[in-house]
Amino acid sequence: MPHLAVRLSAGELVELARTSQSALERLLAQHLVQHGVGRPSAAEVRSWHASLPVLARDLADAGLSDIEVLLEHRLPLTSRRADVILAGRHARTGAPHFLVVELKQWGRAHSLGGSVELVEVPGAAFPHALHPSLQVDGYVQYLEDFVPALGPDSVAGGTIDGLAYLHNASEASVADLLASEPARVRRLFTGDRRGELIAELQRQFAPGSGAQSADLLLGAAVAPSKQLLTLAAAEIREREQFVLLDEQRVAFELVRRAVSNARRLDTKSVVIVTGGPGTGKSVIALSLLGELSREGRSVLHATGSRSFTQTLRKVAGHRAPRVQKLFTYFNSFMQADRNGLDVLICDEAHRIRETSVSRYTPKVIRDRALPQVEELIDAARVPVFLLDEHQVVRPGEMGSVADIRAAAARRGLDVVQVDLDAEFRAGGSAAYSAWVRRLLGLEEGGAIGWEDEESFTVEVVDSPHELESRLRDRLVDGRGARMTAGFCWPWSDPSPSGDLVRDVRIDGWERPWNVKGDRSVGGAPPAALWATQDGGFDQVGCVYTAQGFEYDWNGVILGPDLVWRDGQFVSRREFNKDPDFRSAKRVSDEEFDRLVRNVYKVLLTRGMVGTIIYSTDPETRAALRALVNP
Repeated sequence: MPHLAVRLSAGELVELARTSQSALERLLAQHLVQHGVGRPSAAEVRSWHASLPVLARDLADAGLSDIEVLLEHRLPLTSRRADVILAGRHARTGAPHFLVVELKQWGRAHSLGGSVELVEVPGAAFPHALHPSLQVDGYVQYLEDFVPALGPDSVAGGTIDGLAYLHNASEASVADLLASEPARVRRLFTGDRRGELIAELQRQFAPGSGAQSADLLLGAAVAPSKQLLTLAAAEIREREQFVLLDEQRVAFELVRRAVSNARRLDTKSVVIVTGGPGTGKSVIALSLLGELSREGRSVLHATGSRSFTQTLRKVAGHRAPRVQKLFTYFNSFMQADRNGLDVLICDEAHRIRETSVSRYTPKVIRDRALPQVEELIDAARVPVFLLDEHQVVRPGEMGSVADIRAAAARRGLDVVQVDLDAEFRAGGSAAYSAWVRRLLGLEEGGAIGWEDEESFTVEVVDSPHELESRLRDRLVDGRGARMTAGFCWPWSDPSPSGDLVRDVRIDGWERPWNVKGDRSVGGAPPAALWATQDGGFDQVGCVYTAQGFEYDWNGVILGPDLVWRDGQFVSRREFNKDPDFRSAKRVSDEEFDRLVRNVYKVLLTRGMVGTIIYSTDPETRAALRALVNP
C-alpha cells in the first residue's frame, strides 16, 4: 500500500510558509483530491494556515531545515491521517528516526469530568475530544504495529516517537492535560513552552538530511509487526476451546502448507473452506491467526460484518487490545499492496460484495476499483476464504465458490478447496442442519419429518407469547437464548425519549428490533453485541445481527414473507420490509426467493441446544407441527 503524504524538506516548508502559504495549502488540497480523500474541509484549511507556519519556524530555529516533513500522512489500511511525521536521523544513535506531531489550535482545554482519556474544548465545533497525547500515541503504536521497518524488531533500526503541540495554548490554559498520564507517555507542548519544544526536537534529531529515512518509511511494506503477531499468538493460544477436529484440521494444515510453499517456492494460491453453520469455520480462522502469528507470518483477519468483527475483536483481544487491529473488513483493501501480506483470512466470505465502493468513495478511487473478491485475492500470497453459500442473504453479496474460483482463474492461480461436513453447532446434529435445508427447499428431496435427538430439540409454538415464555424459562435456567425474526415489520429509530420502538407486533405481542447502531439504548446493547451481551434477549434480532453467532436456545419467528402452501414453502415479497429487497429492478423475484430462504436458514441454525419456531401464518404452523416430532 502506498504511504500517502505530501513530502517536503523542513527548509522547503519554511520557505513556502514564509513566501506562499496559499501555495502550500493548494498543494495539500490537491494531494487529498488526487489520492481519493476528497476536497479538504474549511476547518482543515484553517488548521494548515494556523499551524504549519508555526511548526516551520520551530524547525528552522532548531537547526533542522534538512530533515523531511511528511504532511497529512495516511496510516496503512485506514483512512486516518497523521498531521505531520518528521523523518531524519536520531541525534544519539544515527539510526532512521521518525516523530509524529499532532497539531492542535486549541486555546483552552480541560479534562472532561476527571477523565484521563477525554477532554473538553470550549468553543470548538466538536467540544469533546481525545487527549492529544493519547491520540498521537495511538498513531505511533499503529505505525509500529503495521510498518515492520519501525519498532524494536526492525531490521532497519527505525525508531518512532510522538508529541502533541498546542501552539495557541498556554501552560495555564491546559494545566489538566499537562498533568495527566497521557502527557507523560507522549509529551505535550504549548505555545509558551516553545523553547522546550525546540530542545526536544534537537534531542530527537541530528542535523542533516532526512531523505533516506523518509524513503524508508514511504517505501516500507505494510504488514503486522512481529511484536503484534507475538502478542496475538499468545492471546489466541491460551483459548483452550480452539480444538480442531477432522476436516477442520485438514483445512488448517492445508493453509499452513500453502503459506510455506508460497514463501519457499515464491508462489501464490487460493484456499477455499466451505461448510454450514457450526462446522467450525471461525474456529479454523482464529486458530490460523494464532498459529501463523506465532510463526511470524504477516496475517490479517477480515469479514464483511461489523457485528462479527467487533465480537471477534472482543474475544481474541480481550486482554491485549492491540490484537484487535488484526481484525478488519473486506473493504479495507482497495489500495493495499499486491501480495503485501503472507495470509489474508476472509471469514464469512459469503458476505463479499460486488465492490468495496460506497457512496462515500471518492471518484478517483471509484474509477479504478476492482471487484472486491479480486482486491482480497491480490492483497496476500495466500488468501483464505471461509464460507457457507447458503448464507448469502443480501443483494450484491458475491461470496460463492464459483465467484472466488472465477476470480482466481482470471489471475491464473491454483485453488485448494476443503469441504467441512461435520456439524459442531446445533448440538453436533448434522441431521438438523440437513433438515432445515430440505425444509426450506435449499436441498433436493423435499421436506422430511424431524424427531428430537438427545443433543438437539425442535419445538413449534402457537404464539409469540409462548415462544418468549419458553425461551425465558431457559434463560432462568442459566442458558443463553435469543429471539429472531424475518424482516417483515418496520424498523424505527429510537423515539424522541430515547426508547426503542416496539415495531414487531403480532396479536397483542410487541417487542423492538435490536438496536441499529453502535451505542446501547437504555438497557439494550449495541447492534454488534446483541447476540453476546446481557440485555439482548428483550429485543428481536434480525439476520444481520444474528449471522455468525450462536446461542443455546434459538427462537425464530417466521414472518408472512415465507409461508407453507401445497407441500412446500412459498415466498411472498410484498410482506418483506427489508430496504435492500424493495427494488424489483435490483432484486428479481427469483433472487428474492433464494435470498429469503437463505435468511431463514441462517436464523434457524443459530441454536446449539434447541430451536423454538413460531409462524405468523396458521397454515404454516400446522405444516410445521405435522413435520416436527409428529
